[in-house]
Amino acid sequence: MNKALHVFALMALLATPLLSAEAQTPGFGELYYDGIVVGTVVPPASSPKEGRDNLYVVPDQRAVIGVAPGDTGYHGGHWAVHIVAWNVAPYVLTSEEEVLMAMINGDVTIARMLSLDFRCPVQPNG
Repeated sequence: MNKALHVFALMALLATPLLSAEAQTPGFGELYYDGIVVGTVVPPASSPKEGRDNLYVVPDQRAVIGVAPGDTGYHGGHWAVHIVAWNVAPYVLTSEEEVLMAMINGDVTIARMLSLDFRCPVQPNG
């Protein structure tokens, strides 16, 4: 799959409302951060191999981020993309800690995808 298609697929995933019970503001994607939902500020821009902030793409749910504005180590949303694959029946993961614990427990496998890195700041919803 070429790089442009990877980026398009990632942008589509982040912009798609995956949980119909929660409304989504048009034009803004939503992500989980420490158990809460945060929104993206601008459309993602491709930035291959430059990610510094962890972002986990988890099938059939919102992506999960490891840092947000105000955290030490937040780099403005230069996302290092990790693809999560389930080894067990899926359940919702809403924080980086939960994603990493699922990996330690063998529930998921995580693959770093340098070619999918992108830049997109986030902000709290509401």
